[in-house]
Amino acid sequence: MNIGLLGNKIGMTEIFDESGNIIPVTILKVGPCIVTQIKTKIKDGYNAIQVGYSHVSNKSLTQPELGHLQKSNIKALKYLREFRVKDETAFKVGQVLNIDLLSPGQLVNIKGKTIGKGFSGLQKRHNFTCGPMTHGSKNHRAPGAIGMGTTPGRVLPGKKMAGQLGNKVTTIKQLIIIQSNSNENILVVKGSVPGKPGNLLSITACS
Repeated sequence: MNIGLLGNKIGMTEIFDESGNIIPVTILKVGPCIVTQIKTKIKDGYNAIQVGYSHVSNKSLTQPELGHLQKSNIKALKYLREFRVKDETAFKVGQVLNIDLLSPGQLVNIKGKTIGKGFSGLQKRHNFTCGPMTHGSKNHRAPGAIGMGTTPGRVLPGKKMAGQLGNKVTTIKQLIIIQSNSNENILVVKGSVPGKPGNLLSITACS
């Protein structure tokens, strides 16, 4: 079963292993998360659990959002995410999920939104090469011609051009857990994860 938790990125640092090697790590604050809804294949067409994270005041939510949580006697939560599971009977509404479900040495997939870098050109966004930098050249960093012949006579969708870079949801797969602290809800994973410090992340155990 894929265990899904929500958390925030604290930042990056480095630690030393027993052999003295430097390991780049990311520190995460994960959970505690609360199961807010259980979906079954008979009723909803698939098995899943909805998980809530980060308590907020009732004024921060709309009436439909607040009513959805109050129906199960759960306090207001800022984030709700859904995770597919094979056996939904292992969970119940109101159950608290924390990092005790994860252990050092385990592999996890971490999903989050990358850092937005604004409008970027072809060289930075798609790794295009520059034009000649000599005097008289009028194509240093220009995109060049994008037109086509008579047929089809238009620019096809998906052509690599300048535009927004970053600010997309991505998943970093199979990051190994180095340390965990259940008292402080801290998880230390090897490598980098998407986004800036404070970014919301979904942590899913590899099946």
